[in-house]
Amino acid sequence: MSALGDPISEWAGGFATGGLVHLNGNSLGPPRVDLTDRLAAVVTDQWTPGQVRAWFRDGWLDLPRTVGDKLAPLLGAAEGQVVIAGDTTSTTLFNALVAACRLRERPVLLIEAEAFPTDLYIAASVARLLGRELVVESRDGFDTYLGEHGDRVGVALAAPVDFRTGRRRDIGSTTALCHAVGALAVWDLCHAAGVLPTNLDTNDVDLAIGCGYKYLGGGPGAPAFLYVAARWQSEVDFPLAGWHGHADPFAMTPDFVPAAGIDRGRNGTPPLLSLVALDHALEPLVAVGIDELHRRTKELGEAFLAGLRPDIEVVSPRDPDQRGGHLALRLPDADAVEHGLAERNVLVDARPPDLIRVAFAPLYVTPEHVRTATEAIHSVLAPPN
Repeated sequence: MSALGDPISEWAGGFATGGLVHLNGNSLGPPRVDLTDRLAAVVTDQWTPGQVRAWFRDGWLDLPRTVGDKLAPLLGAAEGQVVIAGDTTSTTLFNALVAACRLRERPVLLIEAEAFPTDLYIAASVARLLGRELVVESRDGFDTYLGEHGDRVGVALAAPVDFRTGRRRDIGSTTALCHAVGALAVWDLCHAAGVLPTNLDTNDVDLAIGCGYKYLGGGPGAPAFLYVAARWQSEVDFPLAGWHGHADPFAMTPDFVPAAGIDRGRNGTPPLLSLVALDHALEPLVAVGIDELHRRTKELGEAFLAGLRPDIEVVSPRDPDQRGGHLALRLPDADAVEHGLAERNVLVDARPPDLIRVAFAPLYVTPEHVRTATEAIHSVLAPPN
């Protein structure tokens, strides 16, 4: 049996791929084949007979915590520190950033220039709202600024994987650098959760957020998750004080009293069906475990590189330990390449101006898919000179 063979390839048959090669799981991957059965059971066996009583009878109200605790091992977090807040990634990031800034009354909110655009937009909005100075630095400048002006930084927002190139930033050393100067570290795990060990507890992370629809496979618009280290949970003050984050939601009191622990990060009524879909998607990921998922992702990436024509420029680090779950190729007219691959049943995505991202979600991408993808890329591109 080869390193890229079974048994992990057997998981691929459990996904409804529609005969396509899904190399864009860093945006949206396929559902598991029995997802419709799970959702139908909730509608038929819980919602229909229970109606509003199902919130209590079938555990619906507890799902944000239940699913959060199921996700926690993939993030390297102990129970009681992750909740599916029921919001979009943008809303959850806003909530986390404001809360972090309230814990550190310092003038600067620091972020990398290469951050995902939403992170830049939200950070700028938070800075305006709280009267903070937003400092946007290059990747290397981020560390330099912390070293030279760290006493001014209240919160630093970073991501362990560059969404364009896949290049990694080390969570442990960056968080330690933040803490050495008295700043808090907030992490965006959207392009890491499900393929990369993040070890949030071991790395002493303060707060983190991430989406449910990329490598976690929760489906389009799946709700985001929120991590708050246990040491901050009695102090953290979220700006979005929804009734489900109240200590006694059904008391309907006029004043907000935050719930104990991670539940104070909840807001409005949970998006039940989306939570069920995310819960369902997490089952095989948790069963395999993050270390095996990461190993498989690296091996698939290495196999892809081995089969790629040497004249194609690879922007991502060649060292698999220095990148996340995807590789970025620099190709002229990347949009046309993306469409050409789609016509050959290979799904990737383009990022302007000239990058193609190829992602290796470990449970439904197989060595055969990798070979198909490299052959398709070569057929789309003009022959080398």
